[in-house]
Amino acid sequence: MMRKVGSPQYLLVGILLFIILILYLVAFQVRVDETAVVTTFGKPVRVITSPGLYWKAPWPIQEVYRFDSRIQVLEGKMEEVFTKDGKNIILVTSTLWRIKDPLKFFVSVGGMDEAKKKLSALVRNYVNGIIGTYELSHLVNVKKEELKFDEIQSKITQLARVESEKTYGITIEDVLIKRLQFPQDVTEDVFERMRKERERIAEKYIAEGEGLASDIKAKADAEKERILAEAKAKAKRIRGEGDAEAAKYYDVFTKNEDLAIFLRKLEALENTLKEKSTVILDYRTPPYDLFLGKYLETSSSEETSKEEEKDKNER
Repeated sequence: MMRKVGSPQYLLVGILLFIILILYLVAFQVRVDETAVVTTFGKPVRVITSPGLYWKAPWPIQEVYRFDSRIQVLEGKMEEVFTKDGKNIILVTSTLWRIKDPLKFFVSVGGMDEAKKKLSALVRNYVNGIIGTYELSHLVNVKKEELKFDEIQSKITQLARVESEKTYGITIEDVLIKRLQFPQDVTEDVFERMRKERERIAEKYIAEGEGLASDIKAKADAEKERILAEAKAKAKRIRGEGDAEAAKYYDVFTKNEDLAIFLRKLEALENTLKEKSTVILDYRTPPYDLFLGKYLETSSSEETSKEEEKDKNER
């Protein structure tokens, strides 16, 4: 009698495979960074925006289309654009976008690749239209207050966002001008204009500096004249006081000339003998005749007495 070995095990494996297949056909999962659209015979019937496990009819009755709900980055190509003043520039933009309405996105776009093509065309149109209303100096300028870069990007973003949400169910978070280049002729014009602007600013600062220097010099000259005038007045006053003081001494010297001569000799003698020195002079040479003052005074007194006696005798 023969017995089949392992038959219950094979049966169990078959049942598990069948269950897994059924689950695969009727269950699906939506991740945190996804949204999904469920269709019945190609017609969308349900939109899922919350993550979790969901059920559906098996294919081909129902089908699930998943879309990335995170912010996407669309790198643009180099595009030639003309400004209001007729200058051609080359721009590269970067667009940040995400799916806002999965149902409208599915119906009007269908997939991510097609969405990128439509967004590129949409952004290109608004970039051309907006930049065409601004001059080149609003994009490149040494004066910060004349630059309109942020304003231009904001206008492009707002207009493109309204159109993309209305038509494609896509919201544009931001449109950035990633790169700005110029053809050779425009580059030369830009550099020449920037050079002239720098020269004008430099001339302005030089003129202001020269004016400030002239003002400082004028103030310094005025201050110098004031100080000199005060010094001259003070010197004149001191000289007058000295002359007045000297006049007092001159008055005394005038009344007593011998005293004046004697004082001058003392002063000269003091200046001569201020340091150690050896002087050989005639004793009769002033002011050294002061050393013989006592002798001369005695001789003079005796001569005076003799003359007085002689006068008495003659009388």
